[in-house]
Amino acid sequence: MRQSFSALIVCIFMSAAVASTARAADEFPSRPIKLVVGFAPGGATDTVARLLTGFLGEELGQAIVVENVPGASGYLAWKAVAGAPADGYTLLMAENAIAIRPGFKDQTPPFDPVTQLDAVAFVAHSPLVLCVSKRVSAANVQQLIALSAASKQKLDYASAGAGSVAQLVWEVVRDGAHIDAVNVPYRGGGPAMNDMIAGQVDVIMASTQVAKPFVDGGMIKALAVTGKERSPALPQVPTLAEVGVTHADVDLRFWFGVFAPKGLPGPVKAKVEKAIERTLKAATVRERMATLDVAPDFAPASELQSRLVAEIKNWASFIAAKGITAQ
Repeated sequence: MRQSFSALIVCIFMSAAVASTARAADEFPSRPIKLVVGFAPGGATDTVARLLTGFLGEELGQAIVVENVPGASGYLAWKAVAGAPADGYTLLMAENAIAIRPGFKDQTPPFDPVTQLDAVAFVAHSPLVLCVSKRVSAANVQQLIALSAASKQKLDYASAGAGSVAQLVWEVVRDGAHIDAVNVPYRGGGPAMNDMIAGQVDVIMASTQVAKPFVDGGMIKALAVTGKERSPALPQVPTLAEVGVTHADVDLRFWFGVFAPKGLPGPVKAKVEKAIERTLKAATVRERMATLDVAPDFAPASELQSRLVAEIKNWASFIAAKGITAQ
């Protein structure tokens, strides 16, 4: 009798919990949503996030506000989102830095996006471009290699932070091209580019959307793009393959995905995922992305999760093989 009564109580509580979750999903969203970005305004991730917010907000029926939480190459933002309530009102726009950090065994505190975050949707990808300051005499990659070999002083490389996509992509390119440089970490791609334009640093790997206006304006020089094909935004710039630079088997493009705190209710996740899919199909969004050389590439939560796991494995192998540290 007591066991039957206990079982009844458990069933009542479970039914109440299910009903509460369903009701929350039906009502979601009832207030503005925060989309967190782990870098300062002006970088690739921030640009993609701000491009989507208006249209995604219309799909969900609520305003979406971008909140920049720069620091530690994205970690501060990831940690903030992981610690937020799993109710859909705090989301994260992340790039593949989130798959790179776990590869640093010396990185403290550790962060595991697989166990601390829920994948929601894959959004887009975009190539990076290898650029040099006007003060650097090299006009192409081969000249940059020669300059690095001949110079007694190492080149300065501006990155969006230690462990960022820009730093690790540079490590891959540097390894393939045998260029020596000192990493100078910034709190995002925007601040790093500002110092490039000012001539304070020599080399940068930047998203094409961030670099394009400064390349077109003659403020910096673009030497190569990381895509398999030339970038429509910078068609005059060759690919790494065209200039003879081979590299490790890792994806050298930016990719962007939306994540949420672990435990996001399935119906809420599905609602956000579908809204992102519809947003990326909108002609206006696709046109704006094209002008920035960002390719919309929607994939559901399950595919983003699989990509995340695979990327963590690939980057961990490269980092270990080359003895790269987080500092």
